[in-house]
Amino acid sequence: MNTTFRLAPRRLFVPLVPLVLAAALSSAQAASLTREQISDGWIQLFDGGTLFGWQPRGEAQWSVEDGVITAKTGSGAGFLVTTTEFADFRLRADFWVDADANSGVFLRCPTEGAITDVNAYEVNIADVHEQWPTGSINRTGRTTGKPATIGHWNTYDLTAEGDRLIVRLNGEVVLDAKDNRQARGCVALQYRGAGQVKFRNVILQPRGLGSIFNGKDLSGWREIPDRKSVYSVTPEGWLNVRDGNGDLQSEGRYGDFTFQLDIISNGEHLNSGVFFRALPGQFWSGYESQIRNQWQGNDRTQPVDYGTGGIYNRQSARRVVASDHQWFTKTIVAHGRHLAVWVDGHQVSDWTDPRSPNENARQGYRAAPGVLSLQGHDPTTDLSFRNLRIAEMPAAR
Repeated sequence: MNTTFRLAPRRLFVPLVPLVLAAALSSAQAASLTREQISDGWIQLFDGGTLFGWQPRGEAQWSVEDGVITAKTGSGAGFLVTTTEFADFRLRADFWVDADANSGVFLRCPTEGAITDVNAYEVNIADVHEQWPTGSINRTGRTTGKPATIGHWNTYDLTAEGDRLIVRLNGEVVLDAKDNRQARGCVALQYRGAGQVKFRNVILQPRGLGSIFNGKDLSGWREIPDRKSVYSVTPEGWLNVRDGNGDLQSEGRYGDFTFQLDIISNGEHLNSGVFFRALPGQFWSGYESQIRNQWQGNDRTQPVDYGTGGIYNRQSARRVVASDHQWFTKTIVAHGRHLAVWVDGHQVSDWTDPRSPNENARQGYRAAPGVLSLQGHDPTTDLSFRNLRIAEMPAAR
């Protein structure tokens, strides 16, 4: 599916078949993460109902059937690839193959073009492969186990941190290797064109994130002066903003990154946002990941004012997951032109910036690192933030 969106009036982002989409998203909610997983930073790469956040490459025809990703038997070889890149992470995925299938889970794949076991890490799924049986990483390391995965569900638990690669198959470590060929990239599922393959419960935990708020004071942050918002640290150690408008900016600058933070809106349908790649000292610049827990009627797939997790002025959230007066976790991943946001582990936006370059991301595409900022919107503003943590992506190799 093509998840690249062009600039257009907000009306164009309303689904053309809302009842079908609403049903798919309702089904997707059945694949929810636990509250403990959300607190630990896990996000869904597959929502259980749609292929949102994925793109096919090659001839294989992919679909979702009964909460499972599958490739049409005999449709040709190909991949299903995330639109988002990741650097250090832990990935879990269930897989099922028959005796005729040869498949794999690929890590740190190129964002475009051909995917091979040379320009990515292929965690093989092929019990009878003489050199790289299931649990091996092609060209990197051979499994220590004797896999028997055909005809039943199995679980891969894969860790990629720096140059260390760990493969767990059904709870057992079967490979612990080191390789520094690839530092970042997409996740891909493979179909070789024969037999049947299925995947489910594909989730990812970003690793290597460091705290950028100490819970005691506003060290590391700077407030734009002469604004009405009041920024403070609560007795609980939360960063709070009241009144507005205002802008609190990080001293650190970030370009390609994964950013996670917990947020609570202490009022009804309050309006705020998280800005990134923003200009230091300039008010409300950069890309904005919206905060507004409001939707039309009883339909959370119809957000008001882009909705929490939407890219403000660019793409509405496809579902408003968060609710007022409840903590939620937001994950923002930015690399190059591509921006993606998860709320409580559900991916709600997936946008690639088609605009011409501009110093200010409000006016055009900005790749250069910039500050993060937390918005105080208006006199009703009352939000708190905690557990602010970020990891910069290394340069692609």
